Amino acid sequence: KRNRVSKKGMGFIQPLVPHQDWHTDIKYINYKGTFLFFIGIMDGYSRYIVHHELRTSMTERDVEIVLQRALEKYPDKKPKLITDNGSQYISKDFQSYLREVGLQHVKTSPSYPQSNGKIERFHRSLEEECIRTTSMINLDDAKKQIAQFVDHYNNHRLHSALSYLRPIDFLTGNVENLLKARKQKIVDATAARNNFWISKKIAG
Repeated sequence: KRNRVSKKGMGFIQPLVPHQDWHTDIKYINYKGTFLFFIGIMDGYSRYIVHHELRTSMTERDVEIVLQRALEKYPDKKPKLITDNGSQYISKDFQSYLREVGLQHVKTSPSYPQSNGKIERFHRSLEEECIRTTSMINLDDAKKQIAQFVDHYNNHRLHSALSYLRPIDFLTGNVENLLKARKQKIVDATAARNNFWISKKIAG
């Protein structure tokens, strides 16, 4: 028998283009003594939340609805779906649904959950920057405030893990031009500073 080499702990292979991997998970939100459930789909390359919903239940059917609506936004994409081993994701009905829509499913190892860490990190930001800092009047208000946070996260917030660009920049493929423009600004600023000191030295 050949010796099998374990790949555990070797790290998760990062996607190289948008819509190669999608991550999904469910976040519990304590709301007036009960729970709401944030179900989001994140593109693994850009960290862009391609679709999300705040729902009052978290059944396998709820997960299917959210994923289906994400797929309808990008009908030409067939991403690999990455989830944990929650009961919704390992159910026979969900597996049947994934076969119907033609998606490959990768479940994270219990001993290596970091492979779904991107969306878990987003959940932490959602909790710390939105849920804990706002007072949600009713369900509609909760949905509105969370949607506003997702829009800010996707389209305005700079991410250290994305070279201080926005998820939308990575999703739309504008990264190279933006990084080139940033580098040119640094070059121009350095040249302007050097010219200032040279002219000052000459004048003195």
